Amino acid sequence: MMNLIYTYQPLFDYFLLAVGFAFSQQMVLRAGVFSIGSAGFACIGAYAVGILVKNHGLHPLIALALATVIGCVGGLLLSVPLARLRGVFQAIATLAFVQIIVSLCLYFDGLTGGPQGFNNIPKLVGTEHLLLAVVVTVYFMYVISRSSIGRAFDALRQDETVGATLGISIRKYHMIAFILSGALAGFYGGMQSLYTYSIEPEMFGFAFLVAALTYIILGGRGTVTGPIIGAAIMSLLPELARPLADNRQFFQGVLMMVMVAFMPHGVFDGFVLYMRKRRAAARDRQFKEGGHAGAGSQ
Repeated sequence: MMNLIYTYQPLFDYFLLAVGFAFSQQMVLRAGVFSIGSAGFACIGAYAVGILVKNHGLHPLIALALATVIGCVGGLLLSVPLARLRGVFQAIATLAFVQIIVSLCLYFDGLTGGPQGFNNIPKLVGTEHLLLAVVVTVYFMYVISRSSIGRAFDALRQDETVGATLGISIRKYHMIAFILSGALAGFYGGMQSLYTYSIEPEMFGFAFLVAALTYIILGGRGTVTGPIIGAAIMSLLPELARPLADNRQFFQGVLMMVMVAFMPHGVFDGFVLYMRKRRAAARDRQFKEGGHAGAGSQ
């Protein structure tokens, strides 16, 4: 039994990190912002924590707090030029931001290690720390979703024009979404650097972007549970698809196409929507049957 736990513990740790990055990506998508800048914030947080802890001997909690603050400031600064952009233009701009961050990490060899990566980072984060961080993050996301901020995000995602007519400041809530997304990405990027011993720029490149979006597409972006389900599916998929190891990327691509075409709301969000429709249909039937029964008794 213990051997089984030790065998799959790294997979569980990967799942916990994926949940954190998924929430960071969900934050902006839920507000109707087509941003893929989470990878850039995660890269900044990872290198900031690694450098501060290894080179300057800073306490890991202080380093993680600073990475979170840096992510907040980065999200705030990024939200300013993106305030007037929408849709695919936001995606292109945030993709450019990620490429700039990755390129800077590649070229500043003396600080970041360049293409060789930043190595020999003390491993100060274990499964229990990741689990605690995810539990706190889930609670935080639940509180946000139930607050006026979450309701404003939902309104803007569905229709910005209607949200504006209700008195919701589009720029203000988009800025809040960027700040919260940057904070989560910076924090979990720092957690990853203290877990994996070493980091390199390519860890936060195109593959990271695709993975972060996949978590949301598979699980759903409208609920707290959706990203967790998406991260779980993507964490288990490599294990389930071991016989297809040579064609794993092809298999994942087909899965994504099927999901977008037939379950655009994601697995969990689609299920919630289906159950709501069933309950609404059942209430309608009961109302009609009650109306007919009342008319017959008269």
